[in-house]
Amino acid sequence: MRIAEHFPARRCVGFTFRRRAFTLPEIMIVMALFSLVIAGLISAQLIGMKMLRISETKLSATETGRRALNALRTEIRASKLLVVGNGDESTFTPIADSTPHIGNAIQIYATTNKANFVRYYMDVDENQLKRVASGGGDVEVVANYVTNQLVFAAEDFRGNVELNNQNNRVIRVKLEFHQWEFPAATVGANALYDYYHLQTRIARRTIE
Repeated sequence: MRIAEHFPARRCVGFTFRRRAFTLPEIMIVMALFSLVIAGLISAQLIGMKMLRISETKLSATETGRRALNALRTEIRASKLLVVGNGDESTFTPIADSTPHIGNAIQIYATTNKANFVRYYMDVDENQLKRVASGGGDVEVVANYVTNQLVFAAEDFRGNVELNNQNNRVIRVKLEFHQWEFPAATVGANALYDYYHLQTRIARRTIE
């Protein structure tokens, strides 16, 4: 006699791992988001490069002006005689009395010996402020891209231009210059320029 035993069938309950692929809409959404991220990174990079170029131009202009004024200020403060006039590398004509002492050049004497001098002058043809010393030394370019011709003026303490060679006058130095806003840009009618204005007043340390 066979005894039939009926037991409920047992199931093995386990975890089923299945690989699930992306659907087409999901891939399109991911690609769109990735494209936005890449576009944002490229835009940030381009803006950063543009700001770097602008900052480089401004810093270069500031450095040029500071370097020019530092050398000029030191020599004017230590000078014995100062004469404002008009000149170039080889000639210098002082401004006559009873006329405004404004010119494109200044001659600086470190001693009372007028054979030894330093001359700063504006070269209009090359848009450069230059320096030359007595004795036929080399011409030194102090500042580039200068646009104004009358750089030097002798003033009193109120800022009025002197008409005579006063001993206690103050020398006003005015530089107006421009540089390309984007130095890598092509020079021409569509080139972008930035304008800078630099002005200071310098007096001798010892008033005799």
